[in-house]
Amino acid sequence: MVSILRRSPKLLSSICRRQFSASSDGNLTSHGGKSMNLYSAINQALHIALETDPRSYVFGEDVGFGGVFRCTTGLVDRYGKDRVFNTPLCEQGIVGFGIGLAAMGNRAIAEIQFADYIYPAFDQIVNEAAKFRYRSGNQFNCGGLTIRAPYGAVGHGGHYHSQSPEAFFCHVPGIKVVIPRSPYQAKGLLLSCIRDQNPVVFFEPKLLYRLAVEEVPEDDFMLPLSEAEVIREGSDITLVGWGAQLSVMEQACIDAEKDGISCELIDLRTLMPWDKETVEASVKKTGRLLISHEAPVTGGFGAEISASIVERCFLRLEAPVSRVCGLDTPFPLVFEPFYMPTKNKILDAIKATVKY
Repeated sequence: MVSILRRSPKLLSSICRRQFSASSDGNLTSHGGKSMNLYSAINQALHIALETDPRSYVFGEDVGFGGVFRCTTGLVDRYGKDRVFNTPLCEQGIVGFGIGLAAMGNRAIAEIQFADYIYPAFDQIVNEAAKFRYRSGNQFNCGGLTIRAPYGAVGHGGHYHSQSPEAFFCHVPGIKVVIPRSPYQAKGLLLSCIRDQNPVVFFEPKLLYRLAVEEVPEDDFMLPLSEAEVIREGSDITLVGWGAQLSVMEQACIDAEKDGISCELIDLRTLMPWDKETVEASVKKTGRLLISHEAPVTGGFGAEISASIVERCFLRLEAPVSRVCGLDTPFPLVFEPFYMPTKNKILDAIKATVKY
């Protein structure tokens, strides 16, 4: 599937436009939106954050000229080098500086150029940002910190530009983890993250920066955190995913429907804390659950979802929970099509689970 998409970007573009709607019914007319891709929606959200709050700052490697994905284009020209500025190539320093800036009552929007390089900042995120409020008995906090990072497969990134490290951070109490699936979702969720009173790691699916296009309101709006969205209703099996994987899962749902299988598709949106109630209600209705993500299957966040649903819905399950995920290997380059949880892998798992 990925090799096909790499050779045919127009195919993925059409999938993104058709499936990544702002709401389950795809109705955008009430928003009066403008057609834009995901990176433009991110850029617009950052403009709004800086415009509406003089305490907001954007910083990271190369953000001054717009960043490698152009998400920060035009910010320094409009808001100045005091509020939008480059940093040294030191992820630990970027996040550490953001923690201090947020602790002083500011909105610190830090960019990590690729999620693959967030690991040098792991100590700052896990032992400082996540515990800042708790260790001070709520006397101090760095809730104004938002860490943006492009993540996931892109078709040619190899093992240092394709990783999906979200599960590492979902294990850490004190931070939120959010991943959008579309331009509309990216803008609304990012503004909510920036204004939330807790530190947030916001992973952006870089495959969709230019390929996912939909109508997005140009005004200021926010979407709720920790609320999953049912973007396709069904009765036979529940599918749960996030980020770019939603388009692949949607195509599997469409093909399954041709075989008479009704799939309910849920976008988790916020992974930590995640919306257990919405997933639980869906699984109690369908009796089956399939989870799909790009990260390796062992220790992936799908395992946590599976365990929680088995605890809550054991007597209602008609089949074992299925996981269609990346392999337990480093992310490959030429073998990426074999590594990815493709549409056909998901479709086979849907059929096997329904026929169990």
